[in-house]
Amino acid sequence: MNNNTQTPSFQKAVLYARVSSKEQEKEGFSIPAQLKLLNKYATDNKFQVIQEYVDVETAKKSGRTGFTEMIKFLRKEAKSKQPSFCRTLLVEKTDRLYRNLKDWVTLDELDLGIHFVKENVILSQESRSSEKFMHGIKVLMAKNYIDNLSEETKKGMIEKAEQGIYPSFAPLGYINVECNGKRFIQPDQVVGPQVRKMFEWYATGNYSLLELTRKSHREGFAFRKNGQKVPKSVVHKILKNPLYYGEFRWAGKIYIGIHDPLVSRELFDRVQEVMAEKGRRKTGQQKHNWAFQGLLSCGHCGCALVAEIKKKRYVYYHCTGNKGKCPEKWVREEEIARQFGQAISAIKMDDDVLGWVVAALKESHADEKKYHAEYMAALQAHYEKLQHRLDAMYEDKLDGRINQDFYDRKSLGWKKEQNDIFFKIERHQTANRSYLDEGVKLLELAQHAVVLYEKQTKQEKRRIINFVCSNSTWKDGILQPNYRQPFDMLSETNIAFQKEKALFPMKKGLFDFWLPSTDSNRGLSG
Repeated sequence: MNNNTQTPSFQKAVLYARVSSKEQEKEGFSIPAQLKLLNKYATDNKFQVIQEYVDVETAKKSGRTGFTEMIKFLRKEAKSKQPSFCRTLLVEKTDRLYRNLKDWVTLDELDLGIHFVKENVILSQESRSSEKFMHGIKVLMAKNYIDNLSEETKKGMIEKAEQGIYPSFAPLGYINVECNGKRFIQPDQVVGPQVRKMFEWYATGNYSLLELTRKSHREGFAFRKNGQKVPKSVVHKILKNPLYYGEFRWAGKIYIGIHDPLVSRELFDRVQEVMAEKGRRKTGQQKHNWAFQGLLSCGHCGCALVAEIKKKRYVYYHCTGNKGKCPEKWVREEEIARQFGQAISAIKMDDDVLGWVVAALKESHADEKKYHAEYMAALQAHYEKLQHRLDAMYEDKLDGRINQDFYDRKSLGWKKEQNDIFFKIERHQTANRSYLDEGVKLLELAQHAVVLYEKQTKQEKRRIINFVCSNSTWKDGILQPNYRQPFDMLSETNIAFQKEKALFPMKKGLFDFWLPSTDSNRGLSG
């Protein structure tokens, strides 16, 4: 049936318009054009428009508000039994009305006259079977178009991912930007540094996820849109997301991004190690805040050592025995504290040794400065080489020797490489300045760690131990400390010095094991 059918004067009708994405709505051509067309059609054919319904949503997602409200209204009209109830729907064309076959069935049950204005078709219960059949074909074609659109969208996102472009909304710490019609992510100048701090804090091993979340709240870490505090679950996702060091997951694969990373791969890996370590040591909700729980595992079976209080005053530690009966005996907390104190004292050096090491640091600092200077000169030369390439390629684009797509692709890669070089130069400048200072501070910390440990409460002792040691074990009543770097080196060389001194008490000067070694393989690897 075509639109030459005579319609009664002032027949009531509703209009429905839809676009398939918010981008179309922003461009401002689809919804206004549809409504203009439909209102003109209503005026020309003597329809009284009583409602207009609009949807701006993706084709596959459920919950079209305008469509749902229109169905409610039309059902209410049908139940009213009024002689002039609305039973006419005006829409631009088939694929504007239906998302799927269910929508077709829903509207068919309402006994409506549906005018597809651009297709010059009016469909109703009185329509011929051939017209209904053709309409059904159009519905299937519309659904196929929607499915195909979804597939093409997925393909486009995968293609962007293969180019190193993160194809979705920027996660916390980044923002979406647009350049030459393409969307990219770049670090958020406000939130980005806060995210970097969270990685650095957690990498120390001194914070649980809850403590880290609370600390980040005190530092003002919040969602930028609504100002709400970022929950612990989101903090956990951030710490697990490789996007922050330069890679991202998409459709089950890992891609190397062209965006600027917020953290280094080394820092990210350290955070994963801390997280795994805390996961292995997790022993359930603690009623008491025990000083050394979570710092020790059983040397016999690998299970955690947990604390219990006896006679309401004595704290004992024992193996959980989760892997079966364990021969390790219970031990008083005071004994663990004493042996940890001995482990801390093992990194303290004699005054003469400290003097030797500081002198060696000063000597090696001259070599380190030369190394950093040479490396930064090479980086700067490479940076300038890339800039020459960019300038020459820009002239080629202006002269028409290369097209815009080629220019965009190559320039993005080279600019990213320049950014990487810039960060490497910055790191080497910082390392050059702080090499000697940090080395001396570290030695001073090792010297005072014993005194600090002895004077602190048990909880503060825990912080010092956690800073110096990691993954320590307890076996047959003896602590086996596992020092973090560089305290492991201090402990080993200090033990070697004491042995050497015992063998040769009259020897003066620097022993062989303190002499700096030459790394013949050190290159410009950054």
